[in-house]
Amino acid sequence: MRKYFQFDELGTNYRREMIGGLTTFLSMAYILFVNPITLSLQAVPDLPDAMRMDQGAVFVATAIAAAVGSLIMGVVGKYPISLAPGMGLNAFFAFTVVLTYGIPWQTALSGVLVSGLIFILLTLTGLRETIINSIPAELKYAVGAGIGLFITFIGFQNAGIIVNNDATLVALGDFHKGTTLLAIFGVIITIILMIRGVKAAIFYGMLLTAITGMIFGLIDPPKQIVGAVPSIAPTFGQAFINFDQIFTLQMLVVILTFLFVDFFDTAGTLVAVANQAGLMKDNKLPRAGRALFADATATTIGSILGTSTTTAYVESSAGVAAGARSGFASVVTAVLFLLALFFSPLLGVITPSVTAPALIIVGILMVSALKDIDWNRLEVAVPAFFTIIMMPLSYSIATGIACGFVFYPITMLLKGKGKEIHPIMYFLLVVFILYFIFIA
Repeated sequence: MRKYFQFDELGTNYRREMIGGLTTFLSMAYILFVNPITLSLQAVPDLPDAMRMDQGAVFVATAIAAAVGSLIMGVVGKYPISLAPGMGLNAFFAFTVVLTYGIPWQTALSGVLVSGLIFILLTLTGLRETIINSIPAELKYAVGAGIGLFITFIGFQNAGIIVNNDATLVALGDFHKGTTLLAIFGVIITIILMIRGVKAAIFYGMLLTAITGMIFGLIDPPKQIVGAVPSIAPTFGQAFINFDQIFTLQMLVVILTFLFVDFFDTAGTLVAVANQAGLMKDNKLPRAGRALFADATATTIGSILGTSTTTAYVESSAGVAAGARSGFASVVTAVLFLLALFFSPLLGVITPSVTAPALIIVGILMVSALKDIDWNRLEVAVPAFFTIIMMPLSYSIATGIACGFVFYPITMLLKGKGKEIHPIMYFLLVVFILYFIFIA
């Protein structure tokens, strides 16, 4: 085991790897509760039951997808990087695809499945480098920052901090409302923990918010902590039910969005965490294909189980900071996700007021990508800005991406830099123009 995971070469040991794996798990554990609430659209009242995914089933799918993805990444990719259903993409799945587009969640799962299969194909054929290089860096950063603003906006809504207003579209909510005050407390306590450098600050912030809610009678205490694993039957295999309905322009845009965001989010996370761990060699990522294959496989399996896109988590950096250097840390994280299956009774105390702070804080972390955009170059600043701002304003990640990808070739051509545009960008320009004509 030590030889396979190269402990001596990496200067690590079982103790460091186990502590690192545990730290990564605690940093990611919030997704076990945020994902079921997001995909079930719990914060949206008066929806038909058919539009809501079963929370217990999504909880199980989330845990298993995270375990499978982390295990493959650890054993095959040999990186201390763990995976789970991604923040942002789960919001796109629930609030844009299902709620806004009115696409059944079963069909949305089919879209995730197809994006995973395409990702596997791109990884095996080596086309991923071509696609990565075709998208300008500024647009990649803009997509990440825009998703950050989008999920922060959703967090504010779920908390009741921002509410609907017929005159101004949005306004501040009622700060005399107990659940809103609880969410504000959660934001403040999580920020304090993060600034103080507490590992797994988001997880502990949710825990303290839930406890506070129970103390003040805003949340009903759980009847038990450990319980039987919920049935996965309500979501398992549903990705195949409406598979024939994915062959539309609207679903093409959805699939491209799933693929695009997962593709670059994973690549960025791999580079960032591997660089932190000192695993980069000559500015290149060893075994990059294996690592991307782990992500693509986890997405495919996760869609069959019943969850949105699975992706690499930047929270893995917390585990690296705690000493993780090898894939064994990811194996430890995978085991902990499987053990977490027995704690489903805690789902009842994780209300939108408890998860809202996590969404808001993750948004803060994601908009850090803004610093990497050259705002002095209008030909890239304009499409980047429209990508970012249109995601929260249109309540759609796809629309934000579409706006940016339409503006980029136009502004570059006007600047006389048409030769710098990759042909794939012209193809996407046509796709997204058709998207606006026939869908948006």
